[in-house]
Amino acid sequence: MTPGRTRKNPRAPIALMTCESGRQFAEIVAGHLDEVLIPTTETWFACGEGKFEIGANVRGHDVYIFQSAAGPQDDRSIYDRFLMLLHAIEAAALSDAQYITAVIPYYPGSRQDKRKGRTREGITAGLFARLMQSAGVDRVLTVEIHNDAIAGMFNPTMAHLENVFLTRHLIRWLRQNNLTGDVVVSPDVGYLGRARAYAEELSADLAALSKERDYSQPNQVFRSTLIGQVADRNVLLVDDIIDTGGSVISAIEELKEQGAKNINVACIHPLLSGSAWEQLSSIKQRSVNEDWHFQLVGTSVICHENTPAWYSTFPIEPLVAQILEKINSRGSVTGVQNE
Repeated sequence: MTPGRTRKNPRAPIALMTCESGRQFAEIVAGHLDEVLIPTTETWFACGEGKFEIGANVRGHDVYIFQSAAGPQDDRSIYDRFLMLLHAIEAAALSDAQYITAVIPYYPGSRQDKRKGRTREGITAGLFARLMQSAGVDRVLTVEIHNDAIAGMFNPTMAHLENVFLTRHLIRWLRQNNLTGDVVVSPDVGYLGRARAYAEELSADLAALSKERDYSQPNQVFRSTLIGQVADRNVLLVDDIIDTGGSVISAIEELKEQGAKNINVACIHPLLSGSAWEQLSSIKQRSVNEDWHFQLVGTSVICHENTPAWYSTFPIEPLVAQILEKINSRGSVTGVQNE
C-alpha cells in the first residue's frame, strides 16, 4: 500500500478501499486526502453470489470502505451493492482492521424506517443497521439520512451512525451560482425542519406543501396543499430524495398554480429512477415555453453523467474528505459541517 501524507495524531494508519459501485466517488475523496485506494477484488459469480478480497495488509489500520448504494454507474441493484458492502466489511474485520467505517452517502432502505399503518411489513433501515453491525462495522457515515431516528437503530456498544449535514456548504454553493430564492419551500411537513435551516441561512421566507400519500402504492402522492405565500416570488424547493420525480413535479405544478415565478430545486439524493429524467425534461420545456427559470441541483451522492444543462451537481467529495480526516485524527466532525 502506498502511504499518503503524514497525519498528526492519527488513531491508526488510514486505509481507503472501495466496492466497485463506489469507485468513482472513492477515488475523488482519496485524491483530496492525498491517498490511494488499496487494491481490492470484487467478484460476482454466474449464480449471482459474490465475494470481496483485500489485496494489502490492513491489520491495525483505520479502514474506510466506500459504496454507492444507488446510481446508474452499473446494473447492480441496491441490494446487490449492499450485500457486497457486507462482504467488504467482514473481509476487513477478518483481516484484523483496528477500525472499520462504511462510507455510504445514500443509506439504503432509509425510507423504510417505520411501519406506515400496516402491521405485516419489516423495517428495512433497522435490518440493514443490524446486518452491518453483525459484519463488523464500527461506524457508518452517511449523508442527510431520511430520518435522523435511524441512528437509534444502531447498538452504540457496537457501532454508530455519523450523519453528515450539507446545509451550510450547499447554501454557499447555491449562492455562488445564483440558484437561491425569495422563499424556501419544503415538499412536505416532514422535511420542514431542514427547509427551515435553509430559510434561516438565506434570510428567506418559508413555505411548505402538505402531501397526502397512498401508502398502498410506492411513489404515489395524490394531493398537495400549499401552506404559505409564493405568488410573484422566486422559489427554492428543497428535498432530500427525488426518486421517480412524481412528488417534485407535483410540487412544481402546485407552486406555479399558486403564482410562483422562477423555481430552483435542490436535492441531496437525486436517485432519478424510472421516467424521472423525461418528466423533469417536460418541466424544463414548460419553463421555456412560459418564460420562467427552472434548475435542478443534485449532489454527487448519486453519480449522473452526461446530464442536461438544467441539471447541476454540487460536489460533496471535498467535505467527505475533510470529515474522514477529522475522524482519523480524533477531531470534530460537527465543526467541519458548520464551517
